[in-house]
Amino acid sequence: MRYFTNLPALLATIVGFASLASAVTEVHDENFVPDAIIRVSSAQTKQSCVEEKEVILINGTSPGPEIRLQEGRTFWIRVYNDLEHENLTMHWHGLTMAVAPFSDGTPLASQWPYPPGSFYDYEINVPPGSAGTYFYHSHVGIQAIACTGPLSVVEREDPPYQYDDDRWLFLQDAFAENDTYILEGLTATPQRYDGDQTMVLINGKGAGTHDNGIVCNESLSVINVDPGRTYRFRVVGASAISFNVFGIEGHPDLELIEADGSYVEPYNTSYIQVAAGQRFSFLFHALPNPEKKTYYMQLETRDHGNRCYSYAVINYGNRSVDPLYYPPANTVITLPELDREFLDYKLRPLVNNYSNPVYASDDFPTADEVTRRINVTIHLAFVDPNVIYHLNGYPWFEDVPEEPYLVSIIKNDTIEFPSMERAMANSGLDPISRAFPARMNEVLEVVVQNTASDRGSLDNHPWHVHGEHVWHIGSGVGEYNRTANEAKWANSTGKPVRRDTMMVFRHENRTTPGKVDGWTAWRVRVKAPGVWMIHCHLLPHMIFGMQTVWVFGNYTDVTSIVGQPDYKGYLDFGGRVVGNDTHWPEVVESDPYQLWAVDEN
Repeated sequence: MRYFTNLPALLATIVGFASLASAVTEVHDENFVPDAIIRVSSAQTKQSCVEEKEVILINGTSPGPEIRLQEGRTFWIRVYNDLEHENLTMHWHGLTMAVAPFSDGTPLASQWPYPPGSFYDYEINVPPGSAGTYFYHSHVGIQAIACTGPLSVVEREDPPYQYDDDRWLFLQDAFAENDTYILEGLTATPQRYDGDQTMVLINGKGAGTHDNGIVCNESLSVINVDPGRTYRFRVVGASAISFNVFGIEGHPDLELIEADGSYVEPYNTSYIQVAAGQRFSFLFHALPNPEKKTYYMQLETRDHGNRCYSYAVINYGNRSVDPLYYPPANTVITLPELDREFLDYKLRPLVNNYSNPVYASDDFPTADEVTRRINVTIHLAFVDPNVIYHLNGYPWFEDVPEEPYLVSIIKNDTIEFPSMERAMANSGLDPISRAFPARMNEVLEVVVQNTASDRGSLDNHPWHVHGEHVWHIGSGVGEYNRTANEAKWANSTGKPVRRDTMMVFRHENRTTPGKVDGWTAWRVRVKAPGVWMIHCHLLPHMIFGMQTVWVFGNYTDVTSIVGQPDYKGYLDFGGRVVGNDTHWPEVVESDPYQLWAVDEN
């Protein structure tokens, strides 16, 4: 087993190179052997810059262990819910899940959340051409604050870029209060918002200053590099609320090669701007003759709340000891302010080496191919004494459907669920099911519009698309104008890239209530039957209703992929492969093709 020690106290990599796909009707019980095991629990834990509190952990740590998969194969990952009082699901952020929509991990959309003392076996199918950077996290409440970990997909063949090793930059938020207290406030009447993060963590640790008066001098994460070598730095925006920008002292040339699981032509930049849900890879060319042994990575938050500064250390020095490093007294580099078009019209897809046309750059849907445009309008309504986000006039909460949409479709017990006729009469949204339906092989152009709230305020929103990746066709000020945007692409150096998390920016802090302030847009060929969430990835905004459900295909389309389960557990519990925790395989490395999560110690 290969070990990655870039993330402090991280468990060993989970790898699986054997396909363990099983028949749809097979019941997974204590005798089934998955490729890997994840156990989710909670414990009193000390995080950087906050007091000890209850934290949700994955295999005993936060962030959890890296999961490393190989494209072109199918894996089974068993996730145990060892929490005492909370339900659980696990979402594989950025993976398409096109042939296993029941494993997408969205409560009341693709599955029932499962209770303490039970497990769920997720089928992870990794198609060719999806090598890249991802992560996994709970999709229940705000558990994703700490219940999260890195995930990478490696090539079947040599990668298009050569590098000596991987390094992770996994960004999380640390809050003074525990999840239970924060969630109680967000869902109370009247609502209580307890403020933004105390610190942004880099690989599980962070320290620095906060403009609200916090000065934290705790030890930093250390990323070891050797002179003259090239590293692939995998960046994950696993933050709950923060919007971050970072650069590296003494290393102004970061060679960007990937965005959200899509390889791009090399693009040199001195900094990376990353929102919640976004991922990037860049090649870090270690200095052949560094002038000193350590350099700081400097991170700053942007736009939302008070500014926070956090650091990590790039270490060229001796590894025979484990020295502690602390944040500098002052900033070491100057980072730019918020860029509302960061890379949107600059990146270009890398010509794919694989034969799968879904991932080829020539599959981009042109404007002439679009069969339907759907406008999704964000509006923050003040429903005294609370606030609710409306999408085309409706919020979405997990109590909207009586059972998960995917379960209802498979049971075929809802004749008009959802209704295309109702949706076509209501700007794409069926107001009865609160879902956006689409027929197979449609070419959709989806425009998300940011409007001023009832009181004229605005916010930024990173929108994440579950299911197949989409072609991001940019963002801008005011209302979307296709003619103007097509002309902008024609005069730009970039071309649309397949993404899964795009920014809807605010361009004014306050304006006329209801005014359209800005937009982001994408196109997608509807090829993946299933139920897919599309939502803002800021956790409080999700709690306030900024989520949408999209149903691609009908009963025939969906069951052609997932089959028709003939046992009771799937329909009642939502778990295609779920059972009680009576026994599980011993956590050991058994052979080269059955690799487990094992403690490094």
